[in-house]
Amino acid sequence: MNTTSIKKFIEGIPKAELHLHIEGTFEPELMFEIAKRNNKKIKYSSVEELKKAYSFNNLQEFLDIYYAGANVLIEEQDFYDLTWAYLTKVHEQNVVHVELFFDPQTHTDRGVSFDTVIKGIHRALEDGKEQLGISFKLIMSFLRHLDEASAFKTLEQALPYKKWISAVGLDSSELGNPPSKFERVFAKSREEGFITVAHAGEEGPSEYIWDALDLLKVTRIDHGNRCLDDDTLVERLVALQMPLTVCPLSNLELKVVTDLKDHPIAKMLDLGLLVTVNSDDPAYFGGYMNENYQGIAEALNLSKQQITELTKNSFKASWLSDHEKDHMIAKIDTYFHNN
Repeated sequence: MNTTSIKKFIEGIPKAELHLHIEGTFEPELMFEIAKRNNKKIKYSSVEELKKAYSFNNLQEFLDIYYAGANVLIEEQDFYDLTWAYLTKVHEQNVVHVELFFDPQTHTDRGVSFDTVIKGIHRALEDGKEQLGISFKLIMSFLRHLDEASAFKTLEQALPYKKWISAVGLDSSELGNPPSKFERVFAKSREEGFITVAHAGEEGPSEYIWDALDLLKVTRIDHGNRCLDDDTLVERLVALQMPLTVCPLSNLELKVVTDLKDHPIAKMLDLGLLVTVNSDDPAYFGGYMNENYQGIAEALNLSKQQITELTKNSFKASWLSDHEKDHMIAKIDTYFHNN
């Protein structure tokens, strides 16, 4: 199929995004605008210079600049503006449902209150639902490079907002910070009624995926690329229909793969894994949802059928009700047959 028609097909198909860090949507232009508003200094002299810094050799190099950028976020309105900018962007890309991460410790550690962070994000999500028709779920992530005590403190801060937060997750520096470090925090989170997910098997080994399943009792694996190193694990993930929220452009930028032509997503589909496409940190990795779909479609010569399957998976793997899932899958089927 030619590139133009596949691009058009991707642009029009309804999509859900399940692996998105709201702090990772911070476009340089907005970063400078908010920095100016809050009288915060950025160490880059221009938007162009900042964009040039968005070139990473590994996860840690990215995280260093990610946390530096987040430093300019101080007021509730800043978090609203950040979230609203993301929603308006993905609305243009036919994303109709989002399940997004926020990292409260990134902000509370520098003196910004948990309340300020969540109120700004939640207000924008509600406006997005009302004005743009984008439904949402919110996932609070624990930063795995920090200690267990910090995670427990964050969980306590989250309890008054249980109605707003669907799940807890685990992100940041994976290597050397295994899921086992947070087993007790996740047990307490489940007790409090939160769904659990975890980043595993991006830079870390396949063993981290086993631990996320067995110790953290997750309902979804974020990334999960390294599951392909372990046939028994693949069999288990297929049997469970455990969703994997894969992020192609992120994998490329962080050198998880050296070329999108080597990306395992088509193989994952063929193996029967419930794999989904997501953008992770789109401001830093060169693309939102459509760019991720287009990147792998072109590199792997994906068919309309495969793209349709991936978009259906994004709704199957979501926390929408069965009725809502069926409705969206039927819409995708109609779109496929008409295009």
